[in-house]
Amino acid sequence: MDCTQQTMPDMIRRQYDFYDEVKMKTIGYAAHSAHAPLVPYSFERRALRDNDVAMEILYCGVCHSDLHMVDNDWDWSVYPIVPGHEIIGRVIATGAKVTRYKPGDAVAVGCMVDSCMVCDQCKKGEEQLCREGMTLTYGSYDRISGEMTYGGYSKHLVVREEFVLRVPNGLDLSRAAPLLCAGITTYSPLRTWHVGPGSRVGIIGMGGLGHMAIKLANGLGADVTVISRSETKRNDALNLGADRLLVSTDHRAMENAQCAFDLIIDTIPVRHDLNPYMPLLDVDGTLVIVGQVGPMDELFTAPMILGRRRIAASPIGGIRETQELLDFCAKKNILPECEMIRMDEINQAFERLKRSDVHYRFVIDMASLPDPAKKA
Repeated sequence: MDCTQQTMPDMIRRQYDFYDEVKMKTIGYAAHSAHAPLVPYSFERRALRDNDVAMEILYCGVCHSDLHMVDNDWDWSVYPIVPGHEIIGRVIATGAKVTRYKPGDAVAVGCMVDSCMVCDQCKKGEEQLCREGMTLTYGSYDRISGEMTYGGYSKHLVVREEFVLRVPNGLDLSRAAPLLCAGITTYSPLRTWHVGPGSRVGIIGMGGLGHMAIKLANGLGADVTVISRSETKRNDALNLGADRLLVSTDHRAMENAQCAFDLIIDTIPVRHDLNPYMPLLDVDGTLVIVGQVGPMDELFTAPMILGRRRIAASPIGGIRETQELLDFCAKKNILPECEMIRMDEINQAFERLKRSDVHYRFVIDMASLPDPAKKA
């Protein structure tokens, strides 16, 4: 058959020399100890199980949690660690029982790659809240083999079919990756608390998570206010879709904004004081923490009791909700603001991330990595 007559799946398959029974040789970047730089790392992905999808990774977002995991800030990192859980790829092979995907499909993978699938949470599409614990895309143990999972800072990935997402037509593959973490982490609380036209939403912080919260809340029809410590981000906030900026160090402005919000999404990734924000909530209002993992400062409860206000927290969403997010973003043309980097620039990107020197998300172009799976 002439090359011009080959289908896309045929052309993709013929580039690769692995099949269902063979482990896939691949390459990525790994940290081998806390605070160590990421370096090239050759390893193998598992042989395809019947329900597995193998993909070539095209783009991978850089999340602040990747930095936390590399530095072992949460005391649960296992080395070597290959980070990355904002993944856009293209299917190159499927297991014998896979029905949803075929070679050539544009697909995505987020923060989890498995769960028990039988508990009450999994059955209602909340796999991120699995009673047995979800299997993380990296830094977890495979539920069947016990092998450590490695993430998207690599050339290939093998994932259970049920945890693969379809990238809708029209969604820019080069910018979509951060939707798989920053996007769903902020979309899920917006949906859980039924944000829509008429909702009044405050967003604390305007980094990778915060800028997505602005775009998504605006896309859902809410009135959106960014809460920041200074005026310097006003223009950026408005350009991203916020209706206004509230300066949290301006005491008069904060007093005037009491009872102004139904929902506040707190995206700050480090320990901070929540007390200034509680009076901003209206009666029955909720402040949702999505950024900080760990201890917080002491809380003064009077505003909570007197206004029946509450503090909640939210992780990522389930697979069904994440697919809903991708479809919503394609329909509304909502995409992260991204800076593209090469894989070998990741250590410099981490240093910039520590300084908050990114607008607003790094994305790694995996074309910058060699491909050991392709035939010479």
